[in-house]
Amino acid sequence: MEEKNKYYEAFDLYDLTMSDMQVHEAVTALINEHRAYYNTPEVLQKLLGTVELTTLTVTDSQESVMRFTEKVNRWSNEYPDLPPLATICVYPNFASIVSNTLEADGVRVACVSGGFPSSQTFLEVKTIETALALKDGADEIDMVLSVGAFLSEDFETCTDEIEEMKAICGEHPLKVILETGELKTAYQIKRASILAMYAGADFIKTSTGKVSVAATPEAAYTMCRAIKEYHDRTGRWVGFKAAGGIKTVDEAVDYYTIVAEILGEEYIGKGLFRIGTSRLANLLARAVTGEDITPFA
Repeated sequence: MEEKNKYYEAFDLYDLTMSDMQVHEAVTALINEHRAYYNTPEVLQKLLGTVELTTLTVTDSQESVMRFTEKVNRWSNEYPDLPPLATICVYPNFASIVSNTLEADGVRVACVSGGFPSSQTFLEVKTIETALALKDGADEIDMVLSVGAFLSEDFETCTDEIEEMKAICGEHPLKVILETGELKTAYQIKRASILAMYAGADFIKTSTGKVSVAATPEAAYTMCRAIKEYHDRTGRWVGFKAAGGIKTVDEAVDYYTIVAEILGEEYIGKGLFRIGTSRLANLLARAVTGEDITPFA
């Protein structure tokens, strides 16, 4: 009970009073009021630089991932004046393929790890998988919060797992996926954000993209508010990654608007805002260049 109480005491330091309806109304008003200001060619270029180009399918192979990476190389060579993508994100067993094939300056290698997408495996497996991915060239790791444990209020297990994974990562950024569609409420999303940040997450991320409800503006708003409050209290900035179901340029601008208005464009300029996608990159490339192209298809 004493162990559990320390988590409740931490949660009590944060504003957990906003209802789901209040969050919906607040984020809708924010987007309606401010998105026109950010819907510019300059912002579209910045959005391109936030993209974590992702392939996480059962049909991935060494050959397909190599071709995927070569498309990023080709894009950088053909459009050197545009921002590079943020990362290529793949399963851990493809870290070496991407690392050895990637030539585009500024693009990092990200791997999902730790029993992705369910996180339902032994901690020893999670840490070994992560260590192997880093050994093979991963620069960043995306892990999934143990959502079942969190919803059962087994906060100690969740915290211990994140701390162990961060210890393996060391200076490599660790992103913790909250799977916000399964947390369902703003109250739970904000508590999960707080727990992940205190446990050592360098980024908090919305979704694996493998569940029916993935990223939403409401989840993004709630998580960004948590990041702002956490920074105000601790002085540490934690990144934000929106992932899962972001399919249009307009939706990307909505997320940019949320992040910029709550956390500031300086925050975005530090590389702390990311969008995980397998579809959006082509649409952004068209919007930015004005050409009918699909460089990552």
